[in-house]
Amino acid sequence: MKVPFIDLKRAHEPLKEELLAAFANTLNHGGFCLGPDVDTFEQGFAEVQGVAGCVGVGSGTEALHLIALAMGIGPGDEVIVPAFTFIASAWFAQYVGAKVVFADIDPKTFTIDPNGIEDLITEKTKAIVVTHLFGQAADMEPIVSIASEHGIKVVEDAAQAHLAQYRGRTVGDIGDAGAFSFYPTKNLGALGEGGAVTSRDADLLEKIKVLRAHGSKERYLNHFVGYNNRLEGLQAASLNVKLPHLRGKTVRRQKIARCYLGGIDNPSISLPVPARYGESVYHMFTIQHAERDRLKAYLADEGIGSDIVYPYPLHLQPCFNFLGYKEGDFPVAETLAKNCLSLPIVPELTDEEVNYVIEKLNAFE
Repeated sequence: MKVPFIDLKRAHEPLKEELLAAFANTLNHGGFCLGPDVDTFEQGFAEVQGVAGCVGVGSGTEALHLIALAMGIGPGDEVIVPAFTFIASAWFAQYVGAKVVFADIDPKTFTIDPNGIEDLITEKTKAIVVTHLFGQAADMEPIVSIASEHGIKVVEDAAQAHLAQYRGRTVGDIGDAGAFSFYPTKNLGALGEGGAVTSRDADLLEKIKVLRAHGSKERYLNHFVGYNNRLEGLQAASLNVKLPHLRGKTVRRQKIARCYLGGIDNPSISLPVPARYGESVYHMFTIQHAERDRLKAYLADEGIGSDIVYPYPLHLQPCFNFLGYKEGDFPVAETLAKNCLSLPIVPELTDEEVNYVIEKLNAFE
């Protein structure tokens, strides 16, 4: 049996005719850069995600960049970022000339450890970036409390967490702003790049709208330096087709995760621990093993796809050598990077495929 880690063709085949019809409609009305498809998506995503407002942008990375600009973060400022996440979480600060200050992660949730944040705050700290990693919400209450006490912003990197829950609230509406990605492999993925900013702050969202379109509120009148970071109409059209299916696909991911959690009993494999305070949407199902590379090779021999997400903690990335961090600074993040392996969990997997993965993992010696 062959079990793919991800198979976009399998995901898109049932939606092919609906996608083609949506693209034909976009071709007819001609709204390729922003336009009616983007308007529809912004309204629809805000409603489904349960957020106050949404602005579509070119990517999840640019969502973070524009948030930093709109918040006025710049040279001389500091931003706290978890040491284990996708590197775009740290670009938040770098793009605007601020300094990244890394923090270790919680060993159970893989998200930023609230207990380590306060010691990192200085008079220069302007924001905390909270990554809801692998679909699991970070523990937001203590983070928001710390930020409020010190007068700093909380930015939710929710690129992997569409519909994720924290104490009954959906992520992206808990901090000061949320950044979502619609990269094709995400739980809600476009057919190319795409992203969004969410917030309860209407003024911040209005700034994002101007920043994404060359700093222009009206045609050919530019109020300040802006960027070309608009969500494209065709990408929004594809997202409008997929959005109604998001909740059902999320439920399927959660069911697969429950099968893994209940079925994998190999004592050498450490399973992820669902947080009691929230409801993960399982963008990834990430296990740990002391011989991760050997396990990955074994699964490949058995026809099972897997991926190492992520093999390097951010503080040890070459691009951050100038910050002076060294091995041993963030032991939890470093251990996870050495041991992590993500299993197939796309909603298109069959029960037979899921059971096959469990069987082979339990047989690994």
